[in-house]
Amino acid sequence: MSTAETSRYVRLRVDLVLEVGDTDAVTKAALRRIADDSELPASERVHAESAVTEDTAEALAHLVDPFGLVSEVPGVELQQASWSGERIDYDPDSPDWDLDGDDGEDDDEEEEAG
Repeated sequence: MSTAETSRYVRLRVDLVLEVGDTDAVTKAALRRIADDSELPASERVHAESAVTEDTAEALAHLVDPFGLVSEVPGVELQQASWSGERIDYDPDSPDWDLDGDDGEDDDEEEEAG
Protein backbone atom coordinates (compact mmCIF):
# COMPACT_ATOMS: atom_id res chain seq x y z
CA MET A 1 0.00 0.00 0.00
CA SER A 2 1.49 3.36 -0.98
CA THR A 3 1.70 6.33 1.35
CA ALA A 4 -1.03 8.10 -0.62
CA GLU A 5 -3.42 5.18 0.05
CA THR A 6 -2.92 5.06 3.82
CA SER A 7 -4.86 7.20 6.26
CA ARG A 8 -3.07 10.08 7.87
CA TYR A 9 -5.14 9.58 11.04
CA VAL A 10 -3.74 7.44 13.84
CA ARG A 11 -5.51 6.20 16.96
CA LEU A 12 -3.10 6.11 19.88
CA ARG A 13 -4.33 4.05 22.81
CA VAL A 14 -2.80 4.62 26.22
CA ASP A 15 -3.69 2.62 29.31
CA LEU A 16 -2.42 4.01 32.60
CA VAL A 17 -2.66 2.52 36.08
CA LEU A 18 -2.00 5.10 38.77
CA GLU A 19 -1.60 4.59 42.50
CA VAL A 20 -3.21 7.44 44.39
CA GLY A 21 -1.40 8.07 47.66
CA ASP A 22 -3.11 11.35 48.54
CA THR A 23 -6.74 11.55 47.48
CA ASP A 24 -7.17 14.99 49.06
CA ALA A 25 -4.34 16.42 46.95
CA VAL A 26 -5.87 14.99 43.78
CA THR A 27 -9.32 16.32 44.64
CA LYS A 28 -7.97 19.79 45.51
CA ALA A 29 -6.00 19.94 42.25
CA ALA A 30 -9.10 18.98 40.26
CA LEU A 31 -11.19 21.60 42.06
CA ARG A 32 -8.51 24.24 41.27
CA ARG A 33 -8.53 23.19 37.61
CA ILE A 34 -12.32 23.54 37.49
CA ALA A 35 -12.21 26.93 39.24
CA ASP A 36 -9.59 28.18 36.76
CA ASP A 37 -11.63 27.09 33.72
CA SER A 38 -13.24 30.37 32.66
CA GLU A 39 -15.04 28.72 29.74
CA LEU A 40 -16.93 26.22 31.92
CA PRO A 41 -20.60 27.22 32.35
CA ALA A 42 -21.81 27.57 35.95
CA SER A 43 -24.23 24.63 35.68
CA GLU A 44 -21.45 22.33 34.44
CA ARG A 45 -19.06 23.69 37.08
CA VAL A 46 -21.41 22.62 39.90
CA HIS A 47 -21.74 19.14 38.41
CA ALA A 48 -17.97 18.82 37.88
CA GLU A 49 -17.17 19.97 41.43
CA SER A 50 -19.60 17.44 42.85
CA ALA A 51 -18.20 14.62 40.70
CA VAL A 52 -14.53 15.23 41.59
CA THR A 53 -15.36 15.61 45.29
CA GLU A 54 -17.19 12.27 45.38
CA ASP A 55 -14.79 10.20 43.23
CA THR A 56 -10.99 10.34 43.03
CA ALA A 57 -11.06 8.59 39.65
CA GLU A 58 -13.28 11.38 38.33
CA ALA A 59 -10.89 13.95 39.80
CA LEU A 60 -8.00 12.34 37.94
CA ALA A 61 -10.01 12.35 34.71
CA HIS A 62 -10.43 16.12 35.13
CA LEU A 63 -6.67 16.53 35.56
CA VAL A 64 -5.65 14.53 32.49
CA ASP A 65 -5.12 16.71 29.44
CA PRO A 66 -4.82 14.72 26.18
CA PHE A 67 -3.96 17.89 24.27
CA GLY A 68 -1.08 18.51 26.66
CA LEU A 69 0.24 15.01 25.97
CA VAL A 70 0.62 15.62 22.23
CA SER A 71 0.79 19.41 21.87
CA GLU A 72 4.59 19.38 21.65
CA VAL A 73 4.79 16.49 19.15
CA PRO A 74 5.89 17.95 15.81
CA GLY A 75 3.72 17.30 12.79
CA VAL A 76 0.55 16.19 14.60
CA GLU A 77 -2.70 17.86 15.57
CA LEU A 78 -5.15 16.35 18.06
CA GLN A 79 -8.47 15.76 16.28
CA GLN A 80 -10.51 14.03 18.97
CA ALA A 81 -9.98 12.65 22.46
CA SER A 82 -11.97 10.78 25.04
CA TRP A 83 -10.90 9.43 28.38
CA SER A 84 -12.31 8.37 31.70
CA GLY A 85 -11.20 7.17 35.08
CA GLU A 86 -12.36 4.21 37.12
CA ARG A 87 -11.34 2.50 40.33
CA ILE A 88 -9.88 -0.96 39.73
CA ASP A 89 -8.43 -3.93 41.58
CA TYR A 90 -4.78 -4.06 40.59
CA ASP A 91 -2.42 -7.01 40.89
CA PRO A 92 0.85 -6.34 39.04
CA ASP A 93 1.70 -10.07 39.18
CA SER A 94 -1.50 -11.09 37.39
CA PRO A 95 -1.17 -12.01 33.69
CA ASP A 96 -4.20 -9.75 33.10
CA TRP A 97 -1.91 -6.76 33.72
CA ASP A 98 0.81 -7.70 31.22
CA LEU A 99 1.05 -4.38 29.36
CA ASP A 100 3.42 -5.86 26.78
CA GLY A 101 1.04 -8.72 26.01
CA ASP A 102 -1.41 -8.78 23.15
CA ASP A 103 -4.97 -8.05 24.23
CA GLY A 104 -6.38 -9.85 21.19
CA GLU A 105 -8.23 -6.81 19.82
CA ASP A 106 -5.95 -6.29 16.85
CA ASP A 107 -5.32 -9.91 15.81
CA ASP A 108 -6.94 -9.47 12.39
CA GLU A 109 -5.03 -6.25 11.65
CA GLU A 110 -1.70 -7.83 12.60
CA GLU A 111 -2.33 -10.86 10.42
CA GLU A 112 -3.22 -8.66 7.43
CA ALA A 113 -0.12 -6.52 7.96
CA GLY A 114 2.20 -9.51 8.40
